[in-house]
Amino acid sequence: MKASLSSVSSLAIAVLLAGCTTAYADTAPIAAETPAVAAAPVQEPQTPAGADAFVARAEKELADFSHINNQAQWVNSTHITDETDAVAAYFGALQTEMAVRLATEAARFQNVEGLNYDTERKLNILRRGIVAPAPNTPGAAEELSTLLTKMQSAYGKGQGTYKGKPTPGVEIEALMGTERNPEVLKEMWTSWHNNVGTPMRDDYRRFVELSNAGAKELGFADTGAMWRSGYDMPPDEFAELTDKLWNQVKPLYDELHCYTRAELNKEYGNSVQPATGPIRADLLGNMWAQEWGPIYDIVAPAGAGDIGYDLTDLLKQKNYTAERIVKTGENFFSSLGFAPLPQTFWERSMITKPEGREVVCHASAWNVDNKEDLRIKMCTQINATDFVTVHHELGHNYYQRAFNRQPFLYMDSANDGFHEAVGDTIALSVTPEYLAQVGLLERSKIPPADRDVGLLLNQAMDSVAFLPFGLLVDRWRWGVFNGSITPDNYNQTWNDLRLRYQGIVPPVERTEANFDPAAKYHIPGNTPYTRYFLARILQFQFYKAACQQAGWTGPLHRCSFYGNKEVGRRFNAMLEMGSSRPWPEALQAFTGSREMSGAALLEYFAPLQTWLKQQNRGRQCGWQGSTAA
Repeated sequence: MKASLSSVSSLAIAVLLAGCTTAYADTAPIAAETPAVAAAPVQEPQTPAGADAFVARAEKELADFSHINNQAQWVNSTHITDETDAVAAYFGALQTEMAVRLATEAARFQNVEGLNYDTERKLNILRRGIVAPAPNTPGAAEELSTLLTKMQSAYGKGQGTYKGKPTPGVEIEALMGTERNPEVLKEMWTSWHNNVGTPMRDDYRRFVELSNAGAKELGFADTGAMWRSGYDMPPDEFAELTDKLWNQVKPLYDELHCYTRAELNKEYGNSVQPATGPIRADLLGNMWAQEWGPIYDIVAPAGAGDIGYDLTDLLKQKNYTAERIVKTGENFFSSLGFAPLPQTFWERSMITKPEGREVVCHASAWNVDNKEDLRIKMCTQINATDFVTVHHELGHNYYQRAFNRQPFLYMDSANDGFHEAVGDTIALSVTPEYLAQVGLLERSKIPPADRDVGLLLNQAMDSVAFLPFGLLVDRWRWGVFNGSITPDNYNQTWNDLRLRYQGIVPPVERTEANFDPAAKYHIPGNTPYTRYFLARILQFQFYKAACQQAGWTGPLHRCSFYGNKEVGRRFNAMLEMGSSRPWPEALQAFTGSREMSGAALLEYFAPLQTWLKQQNRGRQCGWQGSTAA
């Protein structure tokens, strides 16, 4: 899944937005002692005035450090060497020590009465916003930072094989979507998971030990509980909310799984993909079986499945370059009334993979100085996936810009799912109507209403197929952090959860000698993942609200609000709130509701769900060995 690094709050208060990707990972050993962090001044008194003074000091310290730290992480992500790994680890250790120290100081004011709203909220952000806390022992922050950088850099340099040839990650990911030989797919899947995931097992185990020790010192049961505490509700209530949302949308996923399995069985036969039971993971067009869009050609229904165009083909026919794809994404936001990206964006972004050096290709969006130094980092390919990804990543950039006038500790999204949902909402708007509006698709070739099933199925193969994966990644980590999943069953429980939630199985036998979780970037990158599940729910709520504001009266899935400045104005009003208010208030500001709900997603896909039920009539849906969610 795409991600973006919120270079906003270097403390690790969602330091990685989007996707998506954190950048204080580490790899090379550091000879120096743990970096020295300036000793804290005399502690402020435990009074409301003392709390105000502490928050002001903490915000200034974090803001001053943020810019140089973000620069160090950018250099490491865009030019991986032993030296840049060492620099990233150095600053990562400084950041971790600073974050833990400030969180510990913030905890001193936990029981002080009479705090004003902003001070109390910022104290909670400081205490709960650390993604990887280190314990207060000599050398712990350095070790933790070095482990994280080592794992992230190992992922960035990772390779699988394609027909026996070593192949970098960005290439093998693309090949998973185009290759149809099941033996070659098995080779790519297995080589990637073995080469990238397996070597990280011991480092990850040690990382968990250190991070949990740090979380406990801050008053949390474990790191997972700390992560779940950042949603303006108790951690257990948040877990219950995600269960409620999943159970709301699960019936739609089950129908999609049943239909897709039947079509794969027709394509490959019983020896490769049986007609009942789970789906073989490598057949779904994606290294992690998280989005199935690349195999739409296999599952497309006769007639309605031919939507009349292929976006990848259109981009190539129109001679699109990577830069032109990004410019098109910028134009979407300009049409809503947002100011153009600064010139430095074009000068400093990594839009394509540089020749001759190792980089982290995982897509991410950055605001390096927390003001106007917006950038994206992508190894952009000329295809439909990256066209949509660019729109998504720019959503992060425009969110970062919208809240850049907030105090430093409010320079973040209402919750981390909001940051992803903003980009996803824009990505949803890449409809045939939008493609016609920007000149990629001839109006005469906009699919008629009788192709809606094909359009919706194409969309669901990504949006709906992703939902259980978006949930299970952190379900696994929460178990690892709380000790219910131990190092001797890391891999077994990962694959058990994938069977339970996704209904998939690996193409080859896996054992505890393997470590398949780390073959997914967000595990070694230590990026919380539930945000992506929330985003897939929220994006449809945002999208429906935008379409209503634009006066759209047709089927929800055909709506385009491109060019509607009133939508842009109201959207920006929510974005510029940052994290200054609880997320239900931000949600209400744009959608009119304080409740997250899968209802808009189900409305969007209602015609498809009806059609899938008809297609699956008489089939044995579900998968043997699964457990009800």
